[in-house]
Amino acid sequence: MRPSTLDEPRAVVTDYLAHLAVERGVAANTLAAYTRDLRRYLQHLSGVERLGDVSEAQVAAFLAALREGDEDHPPLSASSAARAVVAVRGLHRFAARDGIVPADVAAGVRPPTPPRRLPKAISVDDVERLLYAASVDGTPLALRDRALLEVLYGTGARISEAVGLDVDDLAGSDPDGGAVVLRGKGGKERVVPVGSYARRAVEDYQVRARPALAAAGRGTPRLFLNARGGPLSRQSAWTILQVAAERAGLAAAVSPHTLRHSYATHLLDGGADVRVVQELLGHASVSTTQVYTLVTVDRLREVYATAHPRAR
Repeated sequence: MRPSTLDEPRAVVTDYLAHLAVERGVAANTLAAYTRDLRRYLQHLSGVERLGDVSEAQVAAFLAALREGDEDHPPLSASSAARAVVAVRGLHRFAARDGIVPADVAAGVRPPTPPRRLPKAISVDDVERLLYAASVDGTPLALRDRALLEVLYGTGARISEAVGLDVDDLAGSDPDGGAVVLRGKGGKERVVPVGSYARRAVEDYQVRARPALAAAGRGTPRLFLNARGGPLSRQSAWTILQVAAERAGLAAAVSPHTLRHSYATHLLDGGADVRVVQELLGHASVSTTQVYTLVTVDRLREVYATAHPRAR
């Protein structure tokens, strides 16, 4: 066992978050969420001097508090509460494995199971309307917007992966420019094919727009630039998509993940193997990708119900 002075909950949380960032390479967004969750857990443990004094009942009570809410916090959804419990379980597991506490008291506390939600996808026609709406005026920013959305839909990239692309990630991944290197969660890289539409959109942007945008900045290898010549942010990319969706008159709410969902759904509709789609999306488990197969089954059922003479 380590000296008890290192068993103070706040110090253990600090060590655990550093472990996640440095040794595990956890994504910045996930790390920020865990930080918020564990800060709330420390409030729950107010008055506890040693992490080793925490009981399983106290961990379970924290889960109950997440779901019920209190005067300072609204009730959390099952998915948000599950994430918080995962953070807390990880903290206690880390402390036990590192010899800070004698046992992992959180091992028996199970996070709530979130309801299974089918990913939202839009039709191919709606995707085409969206892409067209992004570049109606032909300005440098419009060419950038079209290229960004083509890349999001043409590769299934997460928004953070798309705005994090460097110029060399596209040109250097394939002599013919037919693939792109995407850096996913935990810094994992994958090479994804890029179709002709996205390639042409990116080439137009690089030739006709990016040099003008880059001239306003101090120089950056990032592919997508803002009006000041700096790297395009996730928030700005989100806004670009929202504006294009509004111009296109799309009734459904559209987010960057909508294009990722649509990419996967349209691949499966076209006959792609779920394992291939798993690799393209960068999912660690095929079970995550299999959610999309439910979408296509629903679509097949709709077609059957409307087309088969004895479906009703």
